[in-house]
Amino acid sequence: MKKLISAALAGTLALSLAACGSTASVPQSSAASSEAASSEAAASTAETGSDLAGTTIKVAASPTPHAEILNVAKDLLAEQGITLDIIEFSDYVQPNMVTESGEVDANYFQHQPYLDSFNEENGTHLVSVGDIHYEPLGIYPGKTKSLDEIPDGAVIAVPNDTTNEARALQLLAAQGIITIREDAGLTATVNDITENPHNVQVEELEAAQLPRTLADVDYAVMNGNYALEAGFSVGTDALATEDANSEAAQTYANVLVVKEGNENDPAIQALLKALQSQEVKDFINETYDGAVVALF
Repeated sequence: MKKLISAALAGTLALSLAACGSTASVPQSSAASSEAASSEAAASTAETGSDLAGTTIKVAASPTPHAEILNVAKDLLAEQGITLDIIEFSDYVQPNMVTESGEVDANYFQHQPYLDSFNEENGTHLVSVGDIHYEPLGIYPGKTKSLDEIPDGAVIAVPNDTTNEARALQLLAAQGIITIREDAGLTATVNDITENPHNVQVEELEAAQLPRTLADVDYAVMNGNYALEAGFSVGTDALATEDANSEAAQTYANVLVVKEGNENDPAIQALLKALQSQEVKDFINETYDGAVVALF
C-alpha cells in the first residue's frame, strides 16, 4: 500500500512540474499525441493538396444573398480542408465592428461607398479584397405596362435615399426617358434633370414601400431585393435594369472586406478565389433571376 501511495504522489508531483515549469519535459503521451496530430495534419494536407488544411475562416454576412453565396464557397473550401464559419447579421454595423476587432476574419455584405463612409465615421481600418456581385435596380410596370409608349405626365416612383435615387435617375436617363446633367453622376437629383420630353413626374418614396405603389403609378424603379420579396421576377418583370458595365454597377459592387493588412493572407485569398469561382457564378445566375449579378 505504501508503494502505491508513493507512486501516486510521484505522479502528482510530475504533473505539477509539467504544468508550472516552462522548461519541464513533455510527457511521452503528450509527445505522442503531438506527433499524431502533426501526422494527421500532414496527411490532410496531402489529401487536399492545400497547405491551408485545418484552417478556419470566420466571415460575417447578411443572410440574403451573401450568406447563401458563401455557402457555395464553403463547399469549395472544404475540398481544400478549409472550414468556413459563416456568422449572419441583420444589421450593417456589427459586421464591420467584429471585423475591425478581429472577432471574424472578413465580412461580405456591403458596397465600397458604404465601406468608405463607415471607415470615415468610425475610425475603422477596413479594406476591400475584391468585387463579388451587385444588385441592379430595375424599372417595373405599374399602370403602364411598356416603355414603348410612355404617357405624357407619367408618374415614376423612385427610392428617396440619396444613393438609390441617383441610380434610379441614371437608369431612367439610360432608357431615354429623361436627360441628366452630364457631370451629375451618382449624386444626381431631380434638380439635375435637363430634359423631360414626356413631362414625367418623379415621386420619391422609401425604397421598401415601392412595390406597394405600383397600382398607383405608371412605373417604379426598385431595388432587386425588394422586387424579389414582393414576388417579382427581375428577369421577366423588369422593363429595364442597370447594366453590368454601368457606373452604378462598378461603384456599388458588393465586396469581400478584411482589416487592413490582411488582404494577402493566404486563407483570405483562398476565400476570394472560391467566391469568384465558376461554381459561385452559376449559383448566382440560377438562383436570383437577375436580382444579383456576378462581377467576375
